[in-house]
Parts: sequence; structure tokens; C-alpha cells
Amino acid sequence: MADPKFPPAPDWDLETLLVHGGSLRSQYGELSEAMFLTQSFVYESAEQAERRFKDEEAGFIYSRFSNPTVAMFEERVRLLEGAEAARATATGMAAVTAALLSYLKAGDHVVAARALFGSCRYVIEDLCPRFGIATTLIDGRDLAAWKAAMKPNTKMVFFESPANPTLELVDIQAVSDIAHAGGALVVVDNVFATPLLQKPLKHGADIVVYSATKHMDGQGRCLGGVVLCKDAFLKDYLGVFLRQTGPAISPFNAWVMLKSLETLPLRVKAQCESAAAIADHLALQAGVGAVLYPLRPDFAQAALAKRQMSGGGQIVTFTLNGGKEAAFRLLNALKLIKISNNLGDAKSLITHPATTTHQRLKPEARAELGLSDGMLRLSVGLESARDLVADLDAGLRAARG
Repeated sequence: MADPKFPPAPDWDLETLLVHGGSLRSQYGELSEAMFLTQSFVYESAEQAERRFKDEEAGFIYSRFSNPTVAMFEERVRLLEGAEAARATATGMAAVTAALLSYLKAGDHVVAARALFGSCRYVIEDLCPRFGIATTLIDGRDLAAWKAAMKPNTKMVFFESPANPTLELVDIQAVSDIAHAGGALVVVDNVFATPLLQKPLKHGADIVVYSATKHMDGQGRCLGGVVLCKDAFLKDYLGVFLRQTGPAISPFNAWVMLKSLETLPLRVKAQCESAAAIADHLALQAGVGAVLYPLRPDFAQAALAKRQMSGGGQIVTFTLNGGKEAAFRLLNALKLIKISNNLGDAKSLITHPATTTHQRLKPEARAELGLSDGMLRLSVGLESARDLVADLDAGLRAARG
């Protein structure tokens, strides 16, 4: 009851909802949504304060619990995703951790796809077992492996699709069916696809998590995360966990991302178009061993990508035949594309996963994932595709020595 009760959204297209959805205006009638940089709120009476703390009256109490600017951001993402409820967090990893630990307890079991971002693997492999939560990592592409890993105490399954950085896909509907048959909830990290290109809830998932740091901000400014779920999960598990443990997003960060959502469809569309063209170009270049892009015909899971995604995304992963040495030569020769472990930005960014995002994995774990020393992950931005190709070509010439 701490949140305002937003009226039902009009029957607008998604692009319109991302400009106007979830807006709250003060008595001043501001056009741009207001930023409420406040820690706490004032009550008209002691009785009103009591009612709010007892959840008998809607309204704000403390910005660790909820805040008007944060509530607008949450509502707009909720409309974008088509979820019953949304809660913003300080970072994407706070969203992942809250989604899992708000529900799981000692004695439970979670099954996860092994192709995970390094920090996500830490939560599954290291953090959960500390609290008596058993975990099993499997090949997320293998439906038989999901079935075999399920146990009577399996309470959640967790995966990324597409995965970082190999772009491996998981059949969301099929895995959801397996999980639900065993009484488990399905948590999907959908950050690479964005809510525009893939709707996990429509394919059977129960909970979707995002690093809003990526495409939702899209300009490298602020950190944030979002958990989307059913009202019942928010009421029974997630809400109290967030309130008591405090991974709250700052109102300033929420305001920045709220405004960024207005241009999300334009940015993602342009980035996907450039990424597809760059993937096709890279596939023809000498010294490039493999190019991974979900909608390319030679992508191993292209049929699944077409079935559950409406676009290929803005990440292109490719490998160089010369290994780490060639990869580093390419990186160091780039002039336009920046070396950074972030993604989803207006600026094109490139990283060497084996020595950055996935460096904590043992060599055998990276080999199991197909993450070679020659692999590079390119996040395509909003620059001219022609300029990006020219920069990559210069890098490839350097890589070949």
C-alpha cells in the first residue's frame, strides 16, 4: 500500500507508453516527471502515519521502501514488460540476488544454466550454498539436462537467454513447463534481449530481472536493476526482502532511467540493425573464426531465436584465430570503439570476456562454455555502421599482424 495506485493504462502502443506511461504530476503540473530527492515524507497527522505504517493507506513513508520518482520508473517498466508488479533496485545484481534470496531458504535447491555472467555464477555457485541452498549447473540448451536436474526440493530455476557472452539461448517455454511440473519458479535474466525483443513472461517465466544499467539507461550514466513478477510474489516474498535489506535505487538514477525509456525503442532498433550488418561483415573477414549472432542462419539456435525473439539484439560475439594475442592487438588498435565491460550503451563497447567479465572462472569452466581466449564481445552503439566497420577492419588488420 506504500505505492500510489496508478490508473489502468490506456490502450496505447508500447512506444507511447514508454513516453507517457506511469506519470505522476505534482500540483505544479510539470511536463517532465519530477525528481523527488527526499529520504522521508511528512504526514498530516499522527493517525495518518499510523495508517501508512499499517498499510491501511496508500502513500509514501521512506525512500528505502518507495519513492514517487522510483514508483514512476517501476510502473513504466511494468507496462513495458506486461507484468503484474515491478520493483527497482540499486543494480542489476541486486535484482538477481533479491529475486533468488527473497524466496529460497536452507534446504532448497536451484537449477541454473551454466552459461551465466560471472557475478551471477558467484551467486549460484558460492553465495547460495553458504546459506544451505543446494545448486546444480547444467547445459541450458539441453532439455534433458533440465529434467534430470530437477529434485523434489527444487524451488527455482535460473538462466540468461541470450547468455553472456556466448549468446546461448534457453527454450523459455519448454524449461518453464519442466520447472512448473516440479513446483519450481522460473527466473529469467533478460538483459541482452531487452523487454522489446523478448517477453519471458509470455513464454511461461514467473520472474524477469534486468540490469537497468544497460539498455534502459543506455548512455553509461547510472546503475540500476528491476525485478518483475506477480503481485503475490511481491507481497509474500520480494517486497519485505527489499524493504528490510535495503538495495534501493536512488531517485536520481530512477529519474534518469525513466527519461531514457522514452527513447528505448528508437535506440534498440537502430542498434539491432547495425549489429546484424556488422555480424555479417565480420563473418567474411580473414582471421575471424566464428561470429555469434542469434538471427544469423549459421547460429546454432537460430530457429529458437526466431521463435522467442523479435530481433537479434545489439551484441555480436566473435572469435579470432590468433587467441588472446590477436584479440589484444585488435582491441589496442581500435580508435572509435571503446574497451569497456559495459554494454547496451549509445557508444559501441568491446571487451575480452576471458580476462574481464568471466576471468574468475577456471580455464576448464570457460572451455566448457566455449569461451575461448580469442573471443570478443561487441556491444553495438548508435554510431554509423560504416564507421564501426572501418574501425573493426583496422583492428582486424592489426590482429593479423
